[in-house]
Amino acid sequence: MGEHTRKRQREHENRFSTLGELIHAQVRRAIETAVHEELLAALGAAPWERSGARRGYRNGDKERTLTGPTGPLPLTLPRGTMFTSAGEREWTSTLVPRYQRRLREVNEAVLATYLAGGNTRRIRGALAPLLKGAPLSKSAVSRIVATLRGSLEAWQTRSLADLEVVYLYLDALALRIRSAGKAVSVPILGVVAVLADGGKHLLTLDLCGGESFEAWKGVLDRLVACGLKAPLLCIIDGHQGLRRAVGLVWPGAAVQRCCVHKLRNLERKAPKHALAELRDRLPSDRLRGRARGCPGRLDSVRAQVGQALPRRGEEPVGGRRGVAHLLRFPRVQWKTLRTTNVIERLHEEFRRRVKTQGALPTEDAAVLLLFGLVATGQIRLRKIDGHTKLATVIRQRMRAAA
Repeated sequence: MGEHTRKRQREHENRFSTLGELIHAQVRRAIETAVHEELLAALGAAPWERSGARRGYRNGDKERTLTGPTGPLPLTLPRGTMFTSAGEREWTSTLVPRYQRRLREVNEAVLATYLAGGNTRRIRGALAPLLKGAPLSKSAVSRIVATLRGSLEAWQTRSLADLEVVYLYLDALALRIRSAGKAVSVPILGVVAVLADGGKHLLTLDLCGGESFEAWKGVLDRLVACGLKAPLLCIIDGHQGLRRAVGLVWPGAAVQRCCVHKLRNLERKAPKHALAELRDRLPSDRLRGRARGCPGRLDSVRAQVGQALPRRGEEPVGGRRGVAHLLRFPRVQWKTLRTTNVIERLHEEFRRRVKTQGALPTEDAAVLLLFGLVATGQIRLRKIDGHTKLATVIRQRMRAAA
């Protein structure tokens, strides 16, 4: 090694005191070199080269800052002018597009931190080692989150014809959203499907003005228009409008009333002196369908606690018999089919995420947030218990249809 080479190496080592600074400088040099090579290919000629294949000329340099995984990168990028049939136009780089301020990896980190529950101040604190003082405004965070909008629109209009749906869970989630200067509660209607392989799949998230028959009917009609096939069983919380909508859209599907919601309704209507006996005679584990006497057991409880409970003709739609539909399916799946806990689990994650904000700024922000949590994998749904038995369920349906 010559003396000149050793001298340059010592100067280089003195200039960058840490490995991170060395990597930062190399990243900056690599980006500048790549953009220069891109401009060279676009112009078709080197600087000062006289060539008939030249498609433009260089036009000085420009300074800009790009935040990457190693921090803010002050770049000196070349400018160019291209010849076109309409005249001359400014050359734009595809590697570093115009107005880009952050690399994709930084935007993904900002989005992940926002979906995890951080506001702008918390994002700056969590990503301080990455941003290293680079500016990050509230509007910048909003623009990054808005990049999910295209994915959301594609997700909402995707084809569902290829999905082999066995069970459907339907429920609504209430979120607080600012509207006309007030924080109001707005329902978001969600549908989760259990597919033939046992996997759970979020089908839709629809923000509606209310949880009514018309709202649910519109949601189900849109799913059918996207190609969704009729399920074998729908698990609902007992909402009468939802029950009517399911009956109209899929008249052949059984509707399972959530046993937990049913028990709560019975307890609410029973007199206080009968609550202990009601809980003893109708505990939640007995509603798992361990025997075929589930509807009869409801009659027994009604006789014990007196006329405070509704009579048969006054029961909500899907009341007595609605809790026993799960008995037609494999026993190992009864625990999952007896309640709407599958979609309630999803709602619990949603509530955990939004409770730090109090109220979301807009309706679009609410739907984007919920979709982003699922699309980025921050919320995952495991397979249904007894998923190996689903093939038997599907074969039985095919035989019954034949």
